[in-house]
Amino acid sequence: MPRFAANLSLLFAELPYLDRFTAALDEGFQAVEILFPYDLPASETRRALVSNGLELVLINAPPPNYTGGQPGYAAVPGGEGRFQSDIHRVLRYAEALKPGLIHVMAGYASGHDAQDCFVRNLKWAADVAPHQQFTIEPLNPDSQPNYFLNDYDLATACLDRINRPNVGLQFDSFHARMIHGDAQAVWDRFRDRIVHVQVGSAPDRSEPGRDDTDFPALFAAIDDSGYSGWVSAEYTPSTRRTTASLHWMR
Repeated sequence: MPRFAANLSLLFAELPYLDRFTAALDEGFQAVEILFPYDLPASETRRALVSNGLELVLINAPPPNYTGGQPGYAAVPGGEGRFQSDIHRVLRYAEALKPGLIHVMAGYASGHDAQDCFVRNLKWAADVAPHQQFTIEPLNPDSQPNYFLNDYDLATACLDRINRPNVGLQFDSFHARMIHGDAQAVWDRFRDRIVHVQVGSAPDRSEPGRDDTDFPALFAAIDDSGYSGWVSAEYTPSTRRTTASLHWMR
């Protein structure tokens, strides 16, 4: 069975943010991911991680734009200066929080210019922080209309152009099922490029087991592949309390 991590942006959301770390530990998780840990000083999140003995698997970049702008723009031509400024801020958080991975969001754009911009920005980030592992992730167009990175073939084409050892592919069973119709088939085809895994059911991103994906078979395939990373539970529980939704992990 894979090693499971809890996405604390979605799981245990019935609790205050800093209480979610202990709740995750109490349910047997040894690692967590936090999509946007920028609302609090990094020291507070770090204290919660250390006091519970939890590993931080992943954070997202860039930080949210509280003025109402796009939540990601790595593929948006003309935004390179802001991208670099925000990545420097993310890296300051990463220095304190020690996330294994930083997921760089592509933003909303299309076409060759967008792909060129995305490749340039990811090369820059990888070179600025060569010891930090980054990921890119296709997001489905139903959930994220007009998002640039909306297909796994496009993602691998970008990775081939980026060609940096510290940039890899992020697999999410929910997005894979929504984009390509079969999460298992996506895993089987792209597993050699995948450096991080997230799971949830389609189409509502609820807990595993609520769509036609055979999650036990998927978990067995992940084990058989030799993948040694974490599998993050990134879903919105269908139950009032997160604990009641964890039957799939038992």
